[in-house]
Amino acid sequence: MRILALNWQDLKNPQAGGAEVHLEEILKRLVQYGHQVDLLCSNFPGGAKTDKTDGISIYRHGSRFNFNWVAPFALRKMISANRYDAVIEDINKIPFYSALYHNLPTLVVIPHLFADTIFQEINFVLGTYIYLFEKPVPLLYKNKRFMVISKSTADEVEKRGIARENIDVVECGIDKEVYRFDPSIPKFEIPTLIYIGRLKKYKNVETAIQAMPLIRKSIPSARLVIIGSGDHEPDLKRLTEAMGLNEAVEFKGFIKQEEKVNYLRRAHVSVYPSLKEGWGLTNIEANACGTAVLAARVPGLQDSVSEGNSGLLFEFGNIEAFSALAVKMLSDDNFRKGLEMGGLRWAANFSWDKAAKATEDIIKRIVTPQ
Repeated sequence: MRILALNWQDLKNPQAGGAEVHLEEILKRLVQYGHQVDLLCSNFPGGAKTDKTDGISIYRHGSRFNFNWVAPFALRKMISANRYDAVIEDINKIPFYSALYHNLPTLVVIPHLFADTIFQEINFVLGTYIYLFEKPVPLLYKNKRFMVISKSTADEVEKRGIARENIDVVECGIDKEVYRFDPSIPKFEIPTLIYIGRLKKYKNVETAIQAMPLIRKSIPSARLVIIGSGDHEPDLKRLTEAMGLNEAVEFKGFIKQEEKVNYLRRAHVSVYPSLKEGWGLTNIEANACGTAVLAARVPGLQDSVSEGNSGLLFEFGNIEAFSALAVKMLSDDNFRKGLEMGGLRWAANFSWDKAAKATEDIIKRIVTPQ
């Protein structure tokens, strides 16, 4: 098959996140399975208009600020010039409503919907724009096939008005060659919590920082290592300074994959205090590296954590609950090691090959309905 994928940005974009990892891990495997895949996305400073990554032909137009207006014209031009069998539209920011511009079989991929949580991240005007742009999804995609990455997102899409029988749940995978347990690598001597991810307001990294004084009352040497970058980083650093936690909280910024894996293996606990996620890929990566997780009980994260088995969940924003569970995990070695072993078993359930095969099957069904 020849497949046209539509996403806000590609993995080379400096703003790329988990949604881009998810889509391109699947697309590159579709190429390996013998399909021809083109990706239409926005451009970025220094980005080439055309590119090729892992066999995926990439076509960049516009910018991240105007791509939803540029995309329809580029989409129609590409469809008129090529014989595509199907379109994959990835909705992880603003919907493109691509079905208005073509009649090809379409798979709508949704990592998660923002809904009113968008107002936690950006100003009221832009938040209202995105919030209202999501509203017509049930009407304009009513008869399309949806693929979501967690049961939580499936529930949300169904509540928006999409029939459950039109929704497939295909959970994310991990790169098992990269994220794997190495028993020869010890944990840090210092009790260490890590956060790995973008530093955005909705990620709520404040909870982990604000919990450190309580944690250090029980474990004075405990530290929090924050790995990643984003526009909320200056605020987090100011909070750390104001709380007098510069010795307890370390900001590493963006690091290479090898160093990231080393932290995932050596940390005692990986934390994910976000307001909402589609899945929570870092939770599974941490588990695969032999590290238990502590995450907020919110959509997406509650799907990627097997509570009491691969990690623990706390009520979103509850600093006291976060602190108590973190102390338990850091101080009780036997308890934590039980979670580490459970996490290894849990992570073994997820692979990108499995996710890509499931996606291929769905595309085949919409291209050739039974």
